[in-house]
Amino acid sequence: METVQIVLDKTLLLAADRAARRTRQNRSALVRDALREHLRRLEVAAQEERDRQGYRRRPQPQDEALAWEREAAWPAE
Repeated sequence: METVQIVLDKTLLLAADRAARRTRQNRSALVRDALREHLRRLEVAAQEERDRQGYRRRPQPQDEALAWEREAAWPAE
């Protein structure tokens, strides 16, 4: 692991320390977990945007979803 220095305002630092105590981990572990989660969310958002752009370029026919809705329906009893 590498050591880095970051600057946090006092309120954010206190909140991070409280969260670290509550989750029983040290501050560094809390920040690593938070950064990993943030990067994961950014990747999900980027993938969703790529999907949106793809559907804008090649929209689905309106009736395409209807066939899948019939497949997903519960059978009659």
